[in-house]
Amino acid sequence: MTPLFTSAMALREVREDGVRRIYEGELNKIWTIGPKVHGGAMVALCANAARTAHGGPVEPVAVSASFLSAPDPGPMQLVTSMRKRGRRISVVDVELIQGDRAAVHAVITLGEPEHLVPPLLSANPAVGLMDPEPPDDVLPIAPGHRLAGLVNLAEGCEVRTLTSTLGISTDGKPPVIQNWVRPRDAAPDVLFALMCGDISAPVSFAVDRTGWAPTVQLTAYLRGLPADGWLRVVCTCVQIGQDWFDEDHTVVDCEGRIVVQSRQLAMVPAP
Repeated sequence: MTPLFTSAMALREVREDGVRRIYEGELNKIWTIGPKVHGGAMVALCANAARTAHGGPVEPVAVSASFLSAPDPGPMQLVTSMRKRGRRISVVDVELIQGDRAAVHAVITLGEPEHLVPPLLSANPAVGLMDPEPPDDVLPIAPGHRLAGLVNLAEGCEVRTLTSTLGISTDGKPPVIQNWVRPRDAAPDVLFALMCGDISAPVSFAVDRTGWAPTVQLTAYLRGLPADGWLRVVCTCVQIGQDWFDEDHTVVDCEGRIVVQSRQLAMVPAP
């Protein structure tokens, strides 16, 4: 069983039906959180299906994904429907299906992200807060780590979480969870950066709710192409309610560029 992210993103076209193209893929037990497939990995796989169906030099600049069910590790189908093919912007619908159940419905906007162009204005939360590489005392998720046995995808990529940022909030301020992430044996690409838009432990840790926090909807923006190196991920929120919470990820590459932004709506774990 390969732990490589590039292998997890592999697709095989099985059928073309008018505007629809149908692919097969597989997310094995490495790409899970607990027993269920990781939401960010499914978002990345949907984005890859849309990009593949379109063809040509485009990238998934925006992804809006609704999570309909929680699939188990294993084979899955991705059904793509071209909604718009334009000169600068194209739109593809993707359904990720396992068995007879749809797990994810995603709308993927394809275009060309800004790359190596200085922004006119940027509020980058990682620069000044996190070094480009994790300090030596920030250990990878491995046996004995607080998140071991939960974040199984740490077998497929290296995840280093500043565990002091996972503590309970005592002053009412939102958490600022800090993670460093990189693939194993490969440079981070666009799809890996999109997956990192859902890589952090839930912000509900700040209110001592550490159980399963299912994502209901996630929107991610690809702002640039990641450089080869560690990705810094800052995760925070605006409000943790009794039933619902929001969670924001900002993914910054080793050269200090924002490459992905995401926001999700998720359900607060039971006490």
